[in-house]
Amino acid sequence: MTEPTRALVPSDRWFRIIPVAFIMYTIAFVDRTNIALALAPMSRELHMDPTRAGGAAGIFFWGYVLLQIPGGYFAEHWSAKRFVSILLVLWGACAVWSGLIHSLGEFRLARFLLGIAEGGVWPATLVLLCHWFPRGERARANAYWMLCLPVALASSSPIAGWILGRWGWRVMLISEGLLPFLWLIIWNWFIDDHPRQARWISAEERSYLETTLAREGAELTAFRRGSILEALSRPQVFIMVFVYFLLNAGNYGYLFWLPTALASVRQMSSFGSGVLFAIPYIATGIGMVLVSRHSDRHHERRGHVAGALAWGGLLLLAGVGLSQRSPLLCFACLCLAEGGSYGALGPFWAIPTETMPSRVAGSAMGLINALGNLGGYFGPLAVGYLNQRTGNFVMAFGVLGAGLLTAGITAAMVLPKSRPRQAVEPRSPIS
Repeated sequence: MTEPTRALVPSDRWFRIIPVAFIMYTIAFVDRTNIALALAPMSRELHMDPTRAGGAAGIFFWGYVLLQIPGGYFAEHWSAKRFVSILLVLWGACAVWSGLIHSLGEFRLARFLLGIAEGGVWPATLVLLCHWFPRGERARANAYWMLCLPVALASSSPIAGWILGRWGWRVMLISEGLLPFLWLIIWNWFIDDHPRQARWISAEERSYLETTLAREGAELTAFRRGSILEALSRPQVFIMVFVYFLLNAGNYGYLFWLPTALASVRQMSSFGSGVLFAIPYIATGIGMVLVSRHSDRHHERRGHVAGALAWGGLLLLAGVGLSQRSPLLCFACLCLAEGGSYGALGPFWAIPTETMPSRVAGSAMGLINALGNLGGYFGPLAVGYLNQRTGNFVMAFGVLGAGLLTAGITAAMVLPKSRPRQAVEPRSPIS
């Protein structure tokens, strides 16, 4: 069969797969991060000091580790759709329970179990996108899906702040914890694991995807044979773990403590804090789109990851330096910094699928995400500890900025080059 030409291939997958996966993980990220707004009132009610509060919020990531490699493996060898369906139910139950706790011990356990329940979703969704988007589209596909991270915060924070101010943190956590049960129906109705299983896709698009993805898979298999264990032990994987650890330490340390830092500077309502907390993540979404589109257009990954992380680190350090002189410029730097650290995600997650065979890429991404996400535990913990020791957030946010800058330098020096082949591909409506 002749491969369809670029002009004749429809792009329905951009409007079917991406939006449904986007909203699914938006809900997951809301249920993971809404604790940022609730942390201050929870700390008072549960008698937690900043170090304990940061550690309890971040313990999510110790549970998150457990399903990373199995998540990638089951998604590739069984079904990403079914695996995520199971996890939707489990994390919804854990998120609702988080609003019913009455002690620090229960809080820690609820966060840990929520981490386990959400742990397999990220690698499973990355595998799903690999089944639907060839290499030349993958950074954009990853980034458009991962836009759920800033969008979740920008869209939900004002609403969550309003619920928090009106009904308290328990109602906020429980109401947002019910959302996965509602989205489960949509997920199962719209998502298919492979183009060959989808009834809604056109013959031209199915033929293009099957031909292109089979060729790309054959190219990687021909040059990179070996066991899953060999793939997981490659230096590339552990370099990516280190970079991703620092990225997450910076992002989650910033995320969990920014509302508290803002409140320490100026007294404001829960709704006002939620609105102000949303502003940096609007800039973040713009940064993610720009970096991913530029990466796909120039068929380059390493430089885009390094440049975005360095941008985030330098601006975070600049914000710290301006904190005493100009609070407004400080906040502007903090807003722009996240556009870099999150902007690196699209090209970063394109690298494993473009340098490893599909049969091991899912497990490798699981390992990278598992170990790298432990930065989400140590980042908030470090910020809480330094805030308790110094009485402010200046040194804490400076450490986060230095970590992002280190990640950028490491990426520039040692991340593997990944230049996606310029294959014949359809022009997506959002390219």
